[in-house]
Amino acid sequence: MFEIINETNKEITEIPFLKDYLTFITEEEKLQKANFNIIFVTNSKIHEINKQYRHVDRVTDVISFALEDGDNSDITNIEDADFRILGDIYIAIDVAYEQAREYGHSRQREVCFLATHGLLHLLGYDHMTEEEEKIMFTKQEELLNAYEIKR
Repeated sequence: MFEIINETNKEITEIPFLKDYLTFITEEEKLQKANFNIIFVTNSKIHEINKQYRHVDRVTDVISFALEDGDNSDITNIEDADFRILGDIYIAIDVAYEQAREYGHSRQREVCFLATHGLLHLLGYDHMTEEEEKIMFTKQEELLNAYEIKR
């Protein structure tokens, strides 16, 4: 279960496709009993979030806030919980569109890539080490390719 929220004043035409793609991912990853949000924001909003919560004074493309991060000693087994609240994924739509142009692929592919990247973070994947990066980036490409989202 997910919600897509547009906090910008732009019409984001990729949202219907993204909804279908995220439905596919939730089925593939067995996340029917989980909740998360995709929130499209402006560059200034993501800059503010990045500065406030990550202490990084710049615009970025995507930020995830995983509610299952950290010490979960009070939860015996999150995987077996009846319902999981994964967290929020913020995507700067103007950065996504710029990156699509820079990388030479569609806006749709970039938006889906950033949503996938953010969701994998909510699920505990990371890319702080070379090994973690290989695992996470392989999983990203597998999900995108399985839905025929190509570069």
